Amino acid sequence: MKKIGLFGGTFDPPHNGHLLMASEVRIQVGLDEIWFIPNHMPPHKTGRKRADSHHRIKMVDAAIQSNPYFRLELIEMEREGPSYTVDTVDLLKKRHPEDQFFFMIGADMVEYLPKWHRIDDLLQMITFIGMKRPGYVGSTAYPLLFADVPAFDVSSTLIRQRIEQGNPVDYLIPKAVERYIKEHHLYES
Repeated sequence: MKKIGLFGGTFDPPHNGHLLMASEVRIQVGLDEIWFIPNHMPPHKTGRKRADSHHRIKMVDAAIQSNPYFRLELIEMEREGPSYTVDTVDLLKKRHPEDQFFFMIGADMVEYLPKWHRIDDLLQMITFIGMKRPGYVGSTAYPLLFADVPAFDVSSTLIRQRIEQGNPVDYLIPKAVERYIKEHHLYES
C-alpha cells in the first residue's frame, strides 16, 4: 500500500511554491508520492481566463519531471463539467483500491471545508493535510493532519501579472516552465 498525497490546483502556471509545499508535505507526513492534479474546471474559480488545459498539463509535467516522487495525474482532465474533489477521490479509490490517499490543502482553505461539496463523504475516503504557513493558523472542527511549509510568497496570479508587464520571473517558477511559457507566448499582454 502506498501513501499518496493529492495536490489539486489550476497550476496556471505551476510555481516553485507548489513544488516546495509538495516536497515538504511528502517528507513531513511520510508520503510515498505526490500526485499533481490539474483542475479541468474548478467550481470555485469561475469567470477568469486560464491558459488552455493542454498548456497547464505541459507546464506541470515540465515542473515536476526532475522529482521522482512527483507524478502528473490527469483524472480531472478526463471529465467534463466542474471538478469536485469528492468525485475525483472516488474515482482514484476505485482505480487504486490498495492505496491510501491524502488531500493537500492550503491553510487558507481549512476554514472553508464545511462548504466543500459532500464534505462528509469525502472525509470517509481521505485524510486532509493542511499546509500551515508561518503567521497563518487555519482551524476547523474536521479531523486533519497539519504540515509546516516554509514561507514562499508567490502566487500564479503574481507570475501572470509579472509576465504580462514584461517583468522577470526568475526564481519564482522552474526554468522548464519559464521556457514553455516563453515558447508559447502565454500570459503576454
